[in-house]
Amino acid sequence: MAGGVVLPSSTSSNRTYLKGRQLIFPLCLAISLFFLWGFSYGLLDVLNKHFQNVLKITRLESTALQIVYFGGGYFCFSPFAAELLRRKGYKITIVTGLALFAIGAIFFWPTAHYSTLSNAKQAFGGFIVCTFVAACGLATLETAANSYATVIGDPKSASMRLQFCQSWNGVASFIGPLIASRLFFSGENASNLDNVKYVYISVACAAVLVALFFIFAKLPEVMTDDEDSTTNGANDDKPLWKQYNMIFAFIAQFCYVGAQVTVGSFFINYATENADFTDSQASNLLSYALITFTVGRFVGTALAHFFQADFILLVYSIISIALSAYISFGYGCAAVIVLIALFFFESLMFPTIFVLGTTNLGRHTRRGAGILIMGVSGGAAFPPIQGVIADKHSTRISFLVPMVGFVIVLAYALFHWITRGLNIRCVLPVTEDESKSSVTYTNEPVITTENL
Repeated sequence: MAGGVVLPSSTSSNRTYLKGRQLIFPLCLAISLFFLWGFSYGLLDVLNKHFQNVLKITRLESTALQIVYFGGGYFCFSPFAAELLRRKGYKITIVTGLALFAIGAIFFWPTAHYSTLSNAKQAFGGFIVCTFVAACGLATLETAANSYATVIGDPKSASMRLQFCQSWNGVASFIGPLIASRLFFSGENASNLDNVKYVYISVACAAVLVALFFIFAKLPEVMTDDEDSTTNGANDDKPLWKQYNMIFAFIAQFCYVGAQVTVGSFFINYATENADFTDSQASNLLSYALITFTVGRFVGTALAHFFQADFILLVYSIISIALSAYISFGYGCAAVIVLIALFFFESLMFPTIFVLGTTNLGRHTRRGAGILIMGVSGGAAFPPIQGVIADKHSTRISFLVPMVGFVIVLAYALFHWITRGLNIRCVLPVTEDESKSSVTYTNEPVITTENL
C-alpha cells in the first residue's frame, strides 16, 4: 500500500539494504549531488533575467535556456543515463554525470569572456550549448541519485529519505539566486557578464571535487532483489510500457516540472511588473521564495511520517491550483506574497511523484527511474508557452499556464489515492511473509563486484 512512506510489494521482502550508521556516509555523498544541481538550477532562473538585460533578448528568447536545460539535457539524455545506470551501476553513472556537468560549466568562461552586445545572439547561442552539456550531466546525476536514495535504505522510509535528500536540493536552490542577485545585478555587474565567468568556474571546481570523493570512496553498490532480472517481482511479467502507474506518474512529473520551472523563471518578471520591485529586489524575493520551497520540503518529510504520500500530494495540488488562479488575477505585493506561498505547496511534489511512480517496478526499477527523470523535460515545454502569453498579454495572465500543470498533478494524485484504498493516515501494512516470520532483513547490503 503506497502512502506517506511508500512500500514495495510483498515480493520485495527478500531485499537487503543499509541500516543505521551504514546510511550516513552514502547519504551525505548523495546529498552533495542534490545540493550541486539545486545550486545550478537556482542560478538558471536569475541568468534568464540577466541575459534579457545584458544581451537584449526577449522573454520568449530567454526561455531557450529552459528548453535546452530541461528538454535537451533531461528529455534526450535521461534514457542514455538510465541505460548506463542499468549496465554499469551507480558509481560510473554518477562520475560521468559530474564530468559532463563540469565541462559545461567550464565553458561558460570563454563564452562570457567573448560576449559583447554586437555578437549578443551568437553569445547567447554559446550559453545555450554550455547549458545543454551541463544539463546532460545533471540529468545523469538525477537518474542515479534519486534512485540510489530510494533503494539504499529501508523501503518503508523511501519517501521520507528521498524528500530529505531533495530538501538539500532546495537549500542550494535558494543560495544560488541569493548569490546571483549580489554578483549579477549590483553596480557595473548589472550590465556585463564578468561575474558569470567566476561563478561557473567555481561550480565546475565543486563538481570535480565531488567526483573525486565518489571515485575514491568505497561504498557498496546496492542492488535489491527487485532489480535482479533473475527474480520475478509482482510486476515483472508486465513489459515496461504496460506499467500504467509509472506512465501516469511520468505525465504528472512532466506537468509538475513544467509548472515549477515557469513559476521560477517568470518570478522576477512578475515581481518587477506587478509590484514595482527592482531586478535586485525581485532576485532577493526569489531567494526567499526558494527558502519557502526548502522549508516545504522539510515539512513534507515530517508529514510523510503521519499521512499517506498520495493524500498529501492531493491536498497540496488543490491548494496550488487555487494560489495559481489568484496569482493570475491579483495585483501588488499581496499577489507576490501568494506567489511565494506557492513555492511551499509545490515543494514536495517531485520526490512524491518519483517514489509513487517507481514503487513496485521490480526489474524495471532503474529504467523506470530514467523515465521519471525524463519527465523533467516538462521544464522545456511550459516556459515558451508562458513566454508567448507574457509577451502578448502580461506576465500576470501567463501564470494560468502553471495552473494547468497542477491540475494534471491533482488528477494523478486522485488516481493513486483512489486505487490504493483512500487512506489518509500513514499505513504500514505487514506483508504475508512478514506475518509468518519467514523473512528477516539483514543488516548488510548486497555487495556487487563493483563498489560505488
